[in-house]
Amino acid sequence: MTLIDQIDQSKLPNHVAIIMDGNGRWAKARQLNRSAGHVEGVNTVRRITEIASEIGIKHLTLYTFSTENWNRPKEEVDALMHLVVTAIERETPDLIKNNVSLTMIGDMDRMPKEAYERLNQCIKDTSHCSGLTLCLALSYSSRWEIVEACKEIAKKVKLGTLNPEEIDDNTIAMHLNTASMPDPDLLIRTGGDMRVSNFLLWQIAYAEINVIDTYWPDYSKDDFCRAIIQYQSRERRFGLTSEQVTK
Repeated sequence: MTLIDQIDQSKLPNHVAIIMDGNGRWAKARQLNRSAGHVEGVNTVRRITEIASEIGIKHLTLYTFSTENWNRPKEEVDALMHLVVTAIERETPDLIKNNVSLTMIGDMDRMPKEAYERLNQCIKDTSHCSGLTLCLALSYSSRWEIVEACKEIAKKVKLGTLNPEEIDDNTIAMHLNTASMPDPDLLIRTGGDMRVSNFLLWQIAYAEINVIDTYWPDYSKDDFCRAIIQYQSRERRFGLTSEQVTK
């Protein structure tokens, strides 16, 4: 029985989020430029998108570029931004072929105008697709996202269109970049680091976490399938007891 055959279709995570870490360390271990790791990482994005779509995952969010990444050397930032845009443009026909729609979250005001416009065209080109939604977290920071949500809520309170007493979890969730998506059920991090790196802090409150030492460029379809199988073996209690969950 193959790994994909071991996956229970009735217990699939609806939304998988991935912190794609280890590109630079992968390249350094091979005495290559960091950009070589990013290039190889794009190939991993392709195969993980393929397997997620094949399995039947509905939402896949990839931590592609954080707001903190703007502080990296300009040469690396420029190369990475160029790589992301050209790779997505190249893959768009295959995304359409596989019924995958593309979307983005993050601070688009900081994105280079040309890069944003080219990516936005890819989003429009795939907007009719109804299978997997591939979400790129670009120029993204969860703290930035939460601050922006608070500003929007405060504006509505000031205008008198929202009563402060009515603000609840759902109010905040509906003002986040991810308002149109369910919260992640599974968070995967490659590269072995045990942290969430300012990624979807509100949304992963009850996500199952899977950390693997493998660097992102080496992350395989089998690795992804194992993460899904491990997820399915866990008991998700959401603050309840095991007895309550099994009733």
